[in-house]
Amino acid sequence: MNNPSSAAHGRVVVITGATGVLGRQTAQAFAAQGHSLALFGTDQNKLDILTQDLNLPDDNLLPVILDLGNRAAVLSAAEAVSNKFGRIHALTHLVGGWIGGKTLPETSDEDLTFMLAQHVWTTYHLFQAFSPKLAASGWGRVITISPSTVSNPPVERGIYNATKAAQENLVLTLAAELKPSGVTANIIQVRSIDVENKGTGTTPAEIIAAMYYLFSDAAGKITGTRIPLY
Repeated sequence: MNNPSSAAHGRVVVITGATGVLGRQTAQAFAAQGHSLALFGTDQNKLDILTQDLNLPDDNLLPVILDLGNRAAVLSAAEAVSNKFGRIHALTHLVGGWIGGKTLPETSDEDLTFMLAQHVWTTYHLFQAFSPKLAASGWGRVITISPSTVSNPPVERGIYNATKAAQENLVLTLAAELKPSGVTANIIQVRSIDVENKGTGTTPAEIIAAMYYLFSDAAGKITGTRIPLY
């Protein structure tokens, strides 16, 4: 299934990490399907370039420079999205960040603090701000990306896998909390993101195809899952 169902067209999709490689391609794909987009990023120049490339009407686009580590700012952004579009139907959390190549004794407190900020605090703040609005819409999708190594961590990836495991548990908890409201929350697991299509991992196109399916009405009963895409 390469496209969301026709009933899913014209919905409001929030994309974090929108100016990264996967974020850009996700924004382009969902814009092409007729959805309205709220794009969160931290680099004004990159966000400006993305919005120009998308060439969406102002009524269908809200670019926001946002520090996801700032709870008040995330709450304010959620209000801005809701005020502009009326409803919010999807949260696609694509913020990355990796520190590895170190054993646990070699890892600094600063390394752990950074990984917690990237993966746990951002997710926590987003879920606090957006879960009530998703529930109020009566239909919603939450999607995150995670490594295939979370349940079986290799050497020198300790804090990355630990913080992604915490993020996964937040997603699974959200899935349970929002299940009665018609909102699903799922995790797409990849070994790596193969940006250059070298056959070494999962390509952005393959990830987006999985997002399309999860975004469809046919996937309405799929929630609280880790989907292996590798």
